[in-house]
Amino acid sequence: MSLSQVCGIVILSIALWKTFGRLSIKPKIDLNGPKNDRWLTGNLPKVFQEGLHYCTELAETYGGAVKLQGTFGELVYMSDPLALYHVLVKDQHIFEAADSFIANNKAMFGEGLIATLGEQHRRQRKLLNPVFSTSNMRELLPTLQLLAHKLTSILVAKLPDDGSHKEIDVLPLLSRSALDGVCQGVLGYPSNTLEAVENDEYTEALRMISTMVSKLMPLRPFVPLFMRNFSPYWTTKLVDWITAPWIPTEIMKDVREMRRIVEQESFRREKGTLGTSSLARANPEVGDLQPGRGKDMMNIMLKANSASSSSEQLTDAELLGQMNVMVFAGLDSTTSALSHCIYLLAKNPLAQARLRSEIRDAIRGTSLAQDGSSVFDQENPLLNLSYDALMNLPFLDGVVRETLRLYPSFPHMTRRVTKATTLPLQFPVRSSSGAEVSAISIPEKTIVVISILTANRNRTIWGDDANEWKPERWLSSPGTDVPFDGAEVLPSKSAPTAGVKDGVRYPGVYSNMMTFLGGNRSCIGFKFAEMEMKEVLAALMLRLHFGLPTDPDANGDVKEIQWKLNAFFTPIVKTPAGDGVTPQVPLNVRLVREEDF
Repeated sequence: MSLSQVCGIVILSIALWKTFGRLSIKPKIDLNGPKNDRWLTGNLPKVFQEGLHYCTELAETYGGAVKLQGTFGELVYMSDPLALYHVLVKDQHIFEAADSFIANNKAMFGEGLIATLGEQHRRQRKLLNPVFSTSNMRELLPTLQLLAHKLTSILVAKLPDDGSHKEIDVLPLLSRSALDGVCQGVLGYPSNTLEAVENDEYTEALRMISTMVSKLMPLRPFVPLFMRNFSPYWTTKLVDWITAPWIPTEIMKDVREMRRIVEQESFRREKGTLGTSSLARANPEVGDLQPGRGKDMMNIMLKANSASSSSEQLTDAELLGQMNVMVFAGLDSTTSALSHCIYLLAKNPLAQARLRSEIRDAIRGTSLAQDGSSVFDQENPLLNLSYDALMNLPFLDGVVRETLRLYPSFPHMTRRVTKATTLPLQFPVRSSSGAEVSAISIPEKTIVVISILTANRNRTIWGDDANEWKPERWLSSPGTDVPFDGAEVLPSKSAPTAGVKDGVRYPGVYSNMMTFLGGNRSCIGFKFAEMEMKEVLAALMLRLHFGLPTDPDANGDVKEIQWKLNAFFTPIVKTPAGDGVTPQVPLNVRLVREEDF
């Protein structure tokens, strides 16, 4: 055994000793919950391993606050609206982002917004909030219009000349489009991933990050221990050792290869982006004159940072951290949501036809399309659709909202209790003894798992059809996107219909749902994600028809798509037609016909 291997084992042993040596008997949480049937890991891993059915069954059986057992003690699985209001808004200073969340994000992305706490987080968010304003979104729409048109043209070019359908895995192309959207719209870097070779290793590596994170979930609790007890130098060395070839398992081979590709290419791209941006930072006037610069969020952020006082400015490490976070969040969440939208529309052809008709009619109503020519006579007819027109298409809005409600890109988040407290509940639950309680005592250091997934499917709030995909539920609802204003009950006359029941709502920043969270750790980029989704969907639906796979393989098996829920939703093809592992969304694609409207 080599010296490096010995050192790695010693460090791992010390960290484990420190972990279990610090464990002490914690106060019990007086809540009902499922029986713990795993003595080492507890029943928490089932939340991330046994899928959608297990999570929804937990909430429906035990209510909005459930006791679970983890490796290091009891925790609370939370989806009650009033409790989440306190966790995320009113008492957010007591409920900090969990150590494992912060440490893992810092290890992966650096000092970005999702890897900081306290004053550093406040300073970063203060600078970044204005970057994602509605006015800036309007400026970025033309960039996304061109990318959506390019994506559509690439798909059209793959189709047969006779108008018949072709089975295409749309997931890689959606990933490439999302990466281009982030690089060009957010970072101002012309990545041109859509035009790259078919199997671009950087795009494929980034696309596998979520899958890899899901597989490595059991190791996440140990990351903070290493980062607290060892310097950055030794932490980096440890990562080098455990990803070295001496661990021959398939998962570690995948991790090593992904790490090599992402680190190598990310350095090159970040260097190019910051190299271009540095000129704008030093001389904003020159930056505005550069082709492609000035209307991306990175340039806006650099200018805002330069204009800030020295005490409020972000360091270069923090700026790089924001870039990493933007790439990952923008790529993964947008790709997941878009592919889910298209799959659901393929599964529901009537909804697809309704959406297509709405988009066509909206373009026909624009002044540039009133010359008697057909919508399809124009090379890129969506250029006629303004930001406000696009964002206010009712059924498109319903499709996007409903998909984001049912299938959030990040189904769970965690918080750590810094001080013992009592959480009031909107809906009573049962204690360990079976008594009904309307408030629960939460001991210090308890981990609270925020179940975005079950909050968005709460039958009491969303109705008996909460688990069904129904875009029309939003048509009678204004669906306003306003920050939660601190009121625990909204006036019934002004409350949107969807997501509000008897004045009760969830404290989310987006449409009364928890998909983008709420409070000062809510997602600041949701407006960009929503705009990108709507633009891409509009471009694709106008020219293409999507259907579920129908062609049998050599063994007579037809592909059936399944969305597996581990840490994230991952689309796979079920066996025997698929391997049940590889992320993919194969769909029948053809050109639109008149009967498709």
